[in-house]
Amino acid sequence: MSRLDSLIKRFIAQRDCLDHTATLVADIPGPIFELGLGNGRSFDHLREIFPDREIYAFDRSVSAHPRCIPDADHMIVGDIRETLNYCLPRTGGKAAMIHVDLGNGDPTYGLALTAWASPLVASRVLPNGVVVSDAELDLPDFEKLPLPDGVKPGRIYFYRAPSTLSVEG
Repeated sequence: MSRLDSLIKRFIAQRDCLDHTATLVADIPGPIFELGLGNGRSFDHLREIFPDREIYAFDRSVSAHPRCIPDADHMIVGDIRETLNYCLPRTGGKAAMIHVDLGNGDPTYGLALTAWASPLVASRVLPNGVVVSDAELDLPDFEKLPLPDGVKPGRIYFYRAPSTLSVEG
C-alpha cells in the first residue's frame, strides 16, 4: 500500500473513531483534550462533533492552520508531559475524552510515548471516559473498546476508563 493510501486510511479511521466517541461520551460531562494540535485537522473536527464542549488543545508549539487554532484560553502550549500534569485548574477538571495524536511512526519514540503518556492520560480522564490514540497505550485497568466497522486493528487504539476512577485530580 502506498504511503498516500495508508495516510488516507489512517485519517478515515481517526475520523470514524472520533465520531463514534461522540456518542460514547454524550452523557459524561467534561471537557475534551486534544493532545497534539499539529496542523489542527482533528481539533477542527472535534469542534464540529462536540459543539457544546470545551476543547483544550495541548502542543509544544502552535503551527496549525489559523482557522484551526483554539483561542488562548483553550490552547495549552508547552511540553505535554508538564502541561497535562498541571492543567486541571485551567480546564476545570478531567476530560470526558482524550484524543492522543502524538505518534510519529518511529518505533523507539512510540515506546517512549507509551511510557510517559499512559500514566498521564489515565490520571486525566473521567470515569467511563474514552481515550482515542494513534499509539498503543499501557492502560491495564481500562477496557479496550471494539473499533468501529472498517477500522483496521493497530491503526487506532480505543479505550474506556473504569467507572472506579477518581473524579478528583
